[in-house]
Parts: sequence; structure tokens; C-alpha cells
Amino acid sequence: MAETTLSGSKKNARMLLRLLGPGLVTGAADDDPSGIATYSQAGAKFGFGLLWTVFLTTPFMIAIQLVSARIGRVTGKGLAANVVEVAPRWVVLTLISLLVAANTFNIAADIAAMAESLSLVIGGLNHEHALIFAATSTLLQVFVPYRRYAPVLKFLTLALFAYVGTALMVEIPWSTALLAAVWPKPNVSADYFLMVVAVLGTTISPYLFFWQASQEVEEMNRGKNRRPLREVASGGDTELERIRLDTIIGMIFSNAIAFFIILTTAAVLNANGITSINSATQAAEALRPLAGEFTFLLFAVGIIGTGMLAIPVLAGSAAYGVSEVFGWPATLEAKAPDAVGFYTIIAAATVIGFGLGFTGIDAINMLVWSAVLNGIVAVPIMAMMMVIVSSSKLMGRFRARSWLIGLGWVGTALMALAVLALFGSFVIG
Repeated sequence: MAETTLSGSKKNARMLLRLLGPGLVTGAADDDPSGIATYSQAGAKFGFGLLWTVFLTTPFMIAIQLVSARIGRVTGKGLAANVVEVAPRWVVLTLISLLVAANTFNIAADIAAMAESLSLVIGGLNHEHALIFAATSTLLQVFVPYRRYAPVLKFLTLALFAYVGTALMVEIPWSTALLAAVWPKPNVSADYFLMVVAVLGTTISPYLFFWQASQEVEEMNRGKNRRPLREVASGGDTELERIRLDTIIGMIFSNAIAFFIILTTAAVLNANGITSINSATQAAEALRPLAGEFTFLLFAVGIIGTGMLAIPVLAGSAAYGVSEVFGWPATLEAKAPDAVGFYTIIAAATVIGFGLGFTGIDAINMLVWSAVLNGIVAVPIMAMMMVIVSSSKLMGRFRARSWLIGLGWVGTALMALAVLALFGSFVIG
């Protein structure tokens, strides 16, 4: 009887793993080295005081990613191809250009963080390590077809468990931390408010919208039913249920990791008076003397693993956006000669990102520019997504339900406030 139960549990686990895909990868890619830096800053500077932001952002992150995935699977087209139908072409081109620029800066910061982390672990030169990461990521995307590359991305999500490990390796006052998470003390300082904005902007990023919508199209094209759901006379609920499960698990997983990063840096760095962290690698270095070599190693290796996952998502989302607007073939399943424009954007974004590491531009400045550009892109794209998913003309019988539309619009409004606050901080500063 016990063996039967165990066998059934393994079978259910394997079935769940097969169902997880674009949502899980998208959520994990949100915790890139740049995101790790933001969460580390939050924990170091304000202790457990910002743990509540993880709970705030989760429902809105789930809602907006459900919207993007739904659009991709129902229409059979990526997000940019759909946005062109509801907005002037010049507006879409401007937004996509800003997305590409933001992603390139983000790639630059991530590659730099990965290279520095590897140097901390094994030694060597940062630029050499950066070249290895940039080249490996580009070659995998260009020469490995999607059906084989998708499992690689799914496997890389395991790197995020390093941050669960770091939290388990340090002493955490759980009662204090959990109380701060559910009943935070009010703080009206400008620095605190701006960190809330930074966490929100890190969690809800435009590149994630484009990536997940296009990944649903990729999954559709390699599945048994290769027709967009709006062209199917009946059924489709099973597909939407899969998307819902995949996305909810992916976003909860993403924010759980953010929770553990804030928790670890608060319990170790903030508790020991280290309140200024400017990068993920600086957080790793600061943990070394305070939490031990193994904790440092887990944190540093996690940066490398998440970077290898995030770079193709950042470069790929830029390529999907540009290619869809111009009507180029946009799929990781195509061979390089059959999708020259698509793969050129992937290679260019990664190579330029790598090259920015030689310019002397500080990684923090690149992240600031990335945040500003993402802010400009996020709100109008989110608003257009909500118009699309609410349209019976575009979505047919798969028009989103009222609860999803409502939650999506509230998330859009919240993001708009965050962007206004971000720009306000630059004006005041």
C-alpha cells in the first residue's frame, strides 16, 4: 500500500513538472542578479521592514502575467503583435525601442554581476568570465531549438533554491520577521518609499510580459493543438487551467525567493550594521565573514545560475518584440538562417550588454537607466494588455473574467503610481 502511494506521488510530481513551463521560467527570471541586488538592498537597509512588499506585489504579478500568457495562447501571437492592433505603430515602435534599451542595460548589469561572482568563487578576470557567459547564452539561443532549450531554462530555475539554502544556514528571529511581514511598522522616509517603488518595479517588469506571451505561442506551435484558442469552436478550458496553474506557481515561487533574499540580508547584514549594498556580489561578499563560507558560496552561485536564466529571457523578449512589430519570424525553434532578424536582436542585445562592461559605466547607473526605461514602457504596455484581454473582438469567448480585469487594472494603476514616484525622486534628487 505504501509503495502504491509513493508511486502515485511520484507520478503526480512528474505530471506537475510537465505542466510547468513558461510561467515558472518567467517567474524565476524575475529574480535575476539585478533583482537580487534590489532585494538585498531592501533587507540590508530596512531589515525585515520591507518583507510585506512581497505579499503586496504577488497578486498583481500573478494577474498581469496571467493576462500576458492568456493573450499569447488565445490569439496565437506574441504581445507586440497584439499591441500593434490597438495602438499606433509609431507608439509601439517607440515602446519596443525603449524595451530593447532597458533590457540591454539590464543584461550588462547581470553579466557584470555573474562575472564578479565567478571571480569571487574561483578567481580569474571579470572580463574573461563575462565573455564566457555572454557567448554561452547567445550560442545556446541561436543553435539549440526551443524544444531542447526550454528544459534547460526550466532546469536553471533550480538555482533559485540557493537562496532558500542561505536563509536556512543563518540564524533568523522568525517571530520578529513574520510579525514585520504581516504588521509592518510605518515609515514615511523618502528612502523607504523609494525602496518600495524599487521592489515593485523589479517584480513587475515589461520584459516578463513579452517573454511569457511569446513562450505560450512557442508551446502552442510544438503541441498537439497548434491553433490559437480563439479559432477553436469548443474546449480550451484545459489549456487555460494549465496556464493558470503554471503562472500562479511561477509567480509565487519568484516572490518566495525574493522573501528569502530579504530575510537573509536583513538577519545577517542589517543586524550587523551593514546597511549599504550596491550589488548582488557586494551582498555575497558581506555575507562571507558574517555567515560563513558555505552561505557565501550558495549566494554567489545563485547569482550565476539566475543570470544564466535571465539573460536569454531579457535578450529573447527584446527579439520577440522587435520581430513581431516588423513581421519577422519570431521563434527559438527556427534555424538561424530562417530567422536572421530575430537572432540578430538576441545576439546584439547580449553583445552590446557585454561591451558596456568595458565602458567604465557603473553597474548601478545601468540599473538606474534600466529602471527608468522600464518605467516608461510598463504602464502603457500594461494598459494596452488590459484593453486587449477585455476585448471580445480580439479574445473571442476567452475574454478575461471580471476579477482578472479588475485586478489587472489595479496593478496597472499601482505601477503608474510607482513610476510617478520614481520620476519624482529624480526631480527632487
